Amino acid sequence: MIYVFLANGSEEIEALASVDVLRRAEYDVKTVGVGGKRIIGSHGVEITADITEAEVTTDDMELVLLPGGMPGTLNLEKSPIVQASLDYCVREGKYIAAICAAPSILGHRGDLEGKEAICFPGFEDQLRGARISSSPVCVDGKIITGKGPGVTIEFALQIVEQLSGKALAERIRAGMQCR
Repeated sequence: MIYVFLANGSEEIEALASVDVLRRAEYDVKTVGVGGKRIIGSHGVEITADITEAEVTTDDMELVLLPGGMPGTLNLEKSPIVQASLDYCVREGKYIAAICAAPSILGHRGDLEGKEAICFPGFEDQLRGARISSSPVCVDGKIITGKGPGVTIEFALQIVEQLSGKALAERIRAGMQCR
């Protein structure tokens, strides 16, 4: 299961475009509302999450995805369930994907120590111990990071490539008419 955590103030493009690409790849994806099922994004778009954070289980967790946005990133970081899910992914060698401001959560936790990562400009100092990449999407081991909303499709396609290989990612890219 891929869990996409959403909190009030999350960046809508990063959340919903990622969910769309991952569902095109036919993964089991659940959006998780932190603080309830009804989430209001950083640009006022209302999203109804599939489940609440209380319904998250690590039994089938394959990947945790954290969209950025403000104050969404701060709200995600405060969630004990988000933190426990990240702990599980680190401990069990599962994937973590974070984009825009959300890699700062990983930086604060020390999860980026010695890893290459990228984030929204201005948050680099929050990526404690990371080597800041010049690429808009970066993969280092089981951590995938993206720069911001404009690279969300590339970010999500990189998740597909990491989980299932280049062929599926390229098939989805072609079907979506991406360059």
